Amino acid sequence: MSCQTTPLGSSCLDLWREKNDRLVRQAKVAQNSGLTLRRQQLAQNALEGLRGLLHSLQGLPAAVPVLPLELTVTCNFIILRASLAQGFTEDQAQDIQRGLERVLETQEQLGPRLEQGLKELWDSVLHASILLPELLSALHRLAGLQAALWLSADRLGDLALLLETLNGSQNGASEDLLLLLKTWSPPVEELDAPLTLQDAQGLKDVLLTAFAYRQGLQELITGNLDRALSSLHEVASGLCPRPVLVQVYTALGSCHRKMGNPQRALLYLVAALKEGSAWGPPLLEASRLYQQLGDTTAELESLELLVEALNVPCSSKASQFVIEVELLLPPPDPASPLHCGTQSQAKHVLASRCLQTGRAEDAAEHYLDLLALLLDSSEPRFFLPRSRPGPCMPELFLEAAVALIQAGRAQDALTVCEELLSRTSSLLPKMSRLWEDARKGTKELPYCPLWVSATHLLQGQAWVQLGAQKMAVSEFSRCLELLFHAIPEDKGQGAASNCEQGCKSDVALQQLRAAALISRGLEWVDSGQDTKALQDFLLAVQMCPGNQDTYFHLLQTLRRLNRRDEATALWRRLEAQTKGPQEGATWSLPLYLESYLSWIHPSDCEALLEEFQTSLPESCDL
Repeated sequence: MSCQTTPLGSSCLDLWREKNDRLVRQAKVAQNSGLTLRRQQLAQNALEGLRGLLHSLQGLPAAVPVLPLELTVTCNFIILRASLAQGFTEDQAQDIQRGLERVLETQEQLGPRLEQGLKELWDSVLHASILLPELLSALHRLAGLQAALWLSADRLGDLALLLETLNGSQNGASEDLLLLLKTWSPPVEELDAPLTLQDAQGLKDVLLTAFAYRQGLQELITGNLDRALSSLHEVASGLCPRPVLVQVYTALGSCHRKMGNPQRALLYLVAALKEGSAWGPPLLEASRLYQQLGDTTAELESLELLVEALNVPCSSKASQFVIEVELLLPPPDPASPLHCGTQSQAKHVLASRCLQTGRAEDAAEHYLDLLALLLDSSEPRFFLPRSRPGPCMPELFLEAAVALIQAGRAQDALTVCEELLSRTSSLLPKMSRLWEDARKGTKELPYCPLWVSATHLLQGQAWVQLGAQKMAVSEFSRCLELLFHAIPEDKGQGAASNCEQGCKSDVALQQLRAAALISRGLEWVDSGQDTKALQDFLLAVQMCPGNQDTYFHLLQTLRRLNRRDEATALWRRLEAQTKGPQEGATWSLPLYLESYLSWIHPSDCEALLEEFQTSLPESCDL
């Protein structure tokens, strides 16, 4: 069966080569077919043909005259398979390893090397290739596929060692992967070589673009803006496919925005929008740019266009049956400026920005649309805030209620609050066990009591807007009851409070208690019950000493009750606080709570202090 060395063997080699070339042409015909089903069927048939041909070649003893064809078939099979699957798998690594072992078999060097890994096999094969120049072209092609596989798996150390070996350097002098890729010089393919789906030079170009893009994006995320610009310019100046170019221009726009070059950032974002149909990332980045410039109208228009763009199904182009740049890029990172999320996430950004910029009517409509979108798609899970970026579903309800109240739609706000209570109140009886788990550190801090308490707080404010004082006081009291009884005071001893999230939760809890006490106190003031108001304001000062609003409300109440000595002492304290340096950590609060606190903030604290000072006798003046 020495098929390779006889005249029959020569005709076998010709037949195998002819079959390889026919299958490559078939794959290229499939690539250019406009009919999806026919395209897929032709490509699948070509893949099965290459699989059978490779099986036939590897079923015979390895021989140098046949190896160039065998390695070419191996490469074509891997390229087509990875392209159809849109990614590399462990099978492709095994195919590469089998090809390397076949090369060593011809040199009778395999033996104990069977137990070696791919790195060691490559080192042995590339040293053996010095004696086998006819294999050099095919081996560089296979090395290009190995490099693509390692880049996609983020095995950059292994990739660097492979490139050093390909470049003939063993001293590890260069740790710059981009430089190593540029230095790699694959041999020119011979004109009479078997047909390939992608040559080594084509693989090198793809690797250069993909690595420079990955490097630039990572530098952008970590804040190394100069290095990010350098890498991204490298991508834009190379053979960059249009979908990737859209992302590159968007990343360049983000770089320039962060570097304080808004006009250049805008130019790149416009170029990104002109370059392709993937408008999501450049529109989101444009909204960030306009927000930074203080152009709220343009910012919100960009966000509205983003919501519309994400509603349109993405018309992705048919992939080519080669290793493409997109195949080697990492999955979307939420920390990346190119991550624009889903339509519902974009809708939330739009709604929250409308709320933050005082466009309450627009915010209310966007929140109602968002809730309808989420509730109609599937039953939402009430996950904890730490389980994903952005607010959780109950917080969306609370933000919607805030927007409705701010827009003067108190009755609609009550409806939203009732819906939220119907979904969360059943969890309250389980809270004692959850708090116990949190203290032991076995589970996360439970947020349900905060959500339910905040819901009652907002219901109280809605009743204030409707002029129903008795209902408002009842809701504020219910909020306080939950905050003081459903949430144990010793929860801070648990493991959850030892982390940043626990600290944020503690601050939110304190501010929520202060908001409820101030709100109820203000209702007592409106009804002329200053003594009851005084009790609530004193308790608010005790529960949340960091909230200065409570002191101003307390000062006004003491003044009305003619408790001059206490008012004067408090006034002196406030004067000292406003003039002295502000200390202490600042924690971001949930948007619904930030908005609510702005409602109960005294209108002009400095004027109040000055007015109080003028009413003091000269002997009490500072």
